[in-house]
Amino acid sequence: MTLEEVARRARVSTATVSRVLNDTGPVKPATRARVLKIIQEVNYSPNLHAQSLAGGRSRSLGVIVSNIENPFFLDIHRTVEAGAHAAGYDVVMANTGYSPERLVTSIRLMLGRRLAGLAVIVSEMDATLIQELSSQRIPVVFYDVGTPRRNITNIRVDYRVGMAKVASYLYSLGHRRVGYVGHHATLGPIHERVQALREATGRHSGFEVETAADADSLEGGREAARTLLSRSTRPTALVCVNDLMAVGAMREVRARGLRIPEDVSVTGFDNVTLSQYAVPALTTVDIPREQIGRTIVECLMRTDVPREREFVIEPELIVRNSTGPVTR
Repeated sequence: MTLEEVARRARVSTATVSRVLNDTGPVKPATRARVLKIIQEVNYSPNLHAQSLAGGRSRSLGVIVSNIENPFFLDIHRTVEAGAHAAGYDVVMANTGYSPERLVTSIRLMLGRRLAGLAVIVSEMDATLIQELSSQRIPVVFYDVGTPRRNITNIRVDYRVGMAKVASYLYSLGHRRVGYVGHHATLGPIHERVQALREATGRHSGFEVETAADADSLEGGREAARTLLSRSTRPTALVCVNDLMAVGAMREVRARGLRIPEDVSVTGFDNVTLSQYAVPALTTVDIPREQIGRTIVECLMRTDVPREREFVIEPELIVRNSTGPVTR
């Protein structure tokens, strides 16, 4: 299947197909959807490096992340890149912005590069992609959203355990009204965190959870915190989906003249470096990003390891100065 054939079937120019594949230039939403539908139907992957790779094995790994502005994803990518470079490989990166549509496009572009391996570190997923990737010859590692197959390894975090630890800790400090600061609540790994927090209401008498969501960013954390702190019954603690949004939430708390943790406790999730330098230092849940990155490199580059595996990570609570007993 060629680019020209895709363009013919979608009733557009080859330039339009190229803009859709590379996510460059304006394309009407209806046209973009039609092109992507054809690409999926015919399983088209642009062979970007076929001539250059004709004489030997690829020395490139692909990494796809949901949000490169979030240090969590950047930390994993940095570890993968260091391991790849040490072995003489380079790394091609793509950022989806949590868009399943962009994920599909990015994966097809990556496959067209004839990579040695592909890491998909995202929270969003298209149902057809796992089946499609399982038919490829290259090793693939998913973070959180995959299913182990013959060439696919999945790394999964037990978010329910992590959130249960946060809820029990806050409850022990006397917190009963908790606000959850989140984003993209319909995505599986994100939904699992808030669902685990809600389940704590059944284990802890009088424990209540209210939620607010915004963009996965510092400002998004501040906006979601503003929503929660503006309600008639103010929460005594804010539980944030990640550290990036927690730092934004902390700014909103201070902007209201409230003290952390005397008036409002704040927790994050991930334990990125930023959490240690927040003021006060952020209580969070540790996700071992370097360990995840090293596991990805091992699974993608070593030929003597089984592919069809799942690694489950149980996160640990890291208590710092942003949480304390209820004082009101």
